[in-house]
Amino acid sequence: MGKHSIKKPEWLKVKVPGGPHYRDLKSILNEHNLHTVCSEARCPNMEECWARRSATIMILGDTCTRSCRFCAVKTGRSGIVDDGEPLRVAEAIKKMQLKHVVLTSVDRDDLPDGGAAVWTETVKEIHEMLPAVTIEILIPDFNGNEKDLNTVFSSLPNVLSHNLETAEHLYKTIRPQADYYQSLNVLKSAYKAGLRTKSGIMLGLGEDAEDIIKIMKDARAHHCDIFTIGQYLQPTPMHIPVQRYVHPDEFNFYKDEGLKMGFRFVESAPLVRSSYHADAHVN
Repeated sequence: MGKHSIKKPEWLKVKVPGGPHYRDLKSILNEHNLHTVCSEARCPNMEECWARRSATIMILGDTCTRSCRFCAVKTGRSGIVDDGEPLRVAEAIKKMQLKHVVLTSVDRDDLPDGGAAVWTETVKEIHEMLPAVTIEILIPDFNGNEKDLNTVFSSLPNVLSHNLETAEHLYKTIRPQADYYQSLNVLKSAYKAGLRTKSGIMLGLGEDAEDIIKIMKDARAHHCDIFTIGQYLQPTPMHIPVQRYVHPDEFNFYKDEGLKMGFRFVESAPLVRSSYHADAHVN
């Protein structure tokens, strides 16, 4: 995986966010001292999703204890837990008039429960203040700790999401602090808890077509209902380079294959991210 540069193709034109919906929601988030993965991870669909009144809010700070080589979120010491954050999240969602919210977080391996209690409290605050708002939670693996996972599952989100990200053989290079089978078991545990489950991967990290089909089959075997596939885009020169840009036709092929496998929804296109059209996945 050398430090080579591949020219970005025409189909990967990304609109720079800046419309009225973007400005309104950004102002409210700043007012409540909240972060979105939309901004932190430089999502290419921010303008579209925010216009649909759907956003992804990142809890437990903006600094991750892990160092995945594809991710734009900063890594380091995460600091203290903000006890007022769950209520602020609910208040911000109300002010933004969101119809659907995705909650995600940095990994907090520094906390005894990985942040599970904060996750549960945040979902509870939203449920109580805004019972009509649908909620997807995109969670870390909590190091496979069943007690912590069950704490989070007990908050009863509409969708439980945990991303596999890439092929098993690439984990050592790209996700050194994660484990492929542990992530699959998170999905299985969520299914056993009665939740609708979702996962996603990025293409262009060094996988091939056989890898992609295997990941999808593994996800279905572990009771994953919804699957997203998008193109990896290198966020900075410090991150792992793109190994290939995948043509839209190939993404369409994986969508068709996924639907044949029995996924309820498959979002597969170059600019798809795990929260893309998330509001449609609750139906």
